[in-house]
Amino acid sequence: MDKEELIKSLNWFYSLETSQADLYFAQSKVFKDHYGGLVFERAAQVEEDHRDLIGAKIKELGGIPTQTGEVISSIMGVSLGTILSMTGLNMVLKINIKLEEKAMSDYSELITRVEKEGEGPQSELCKLLKYNYVDEDQHTAIFAKLIEASNG
Repeated sequence: MDKEELIKSLNWFYSLETSQADLYFAQSKVFKDHYGGLVFERAAQVEEDHRDLIGAKIKELGGIPTQTGEVISSIMGVSLGTILSMTGLNMVLKINIKLEEKAMSDYSELITRVEKEGEGPQSELCKLLKYNYVDEDQHTAIFAKLIEASNG
């Protein structure tokens, strides 16, 4: 994979992580009196860390983090987070799980490509992508746990 293609892929994740962070921050405010609010706030912080690390990697490769990620994705995240919150906590959690599953699928694809075509499985970039995948998987698990707790 050439550097331009890699930067384009990383910019996709930069936008995704920006959107997820703002989505979860918006949800944390709506559900602030519920344990889920704390979960959303922490998930938002993790997603911000992902965005910042990916942005740094884009710059390291000579690229510029997309303005779309900083502006449009942020607006979409806040808007979607606010609107979805009106559907109730369980529905929000179910939708969040779908978003996390999409992120994990995309991370998995890029990890595979980087391992085969890029820097290899032990590279700094591959490790960053794998750590982000693990965090997304953890978010999915805790969202599912919250759904189970509310149904039980």
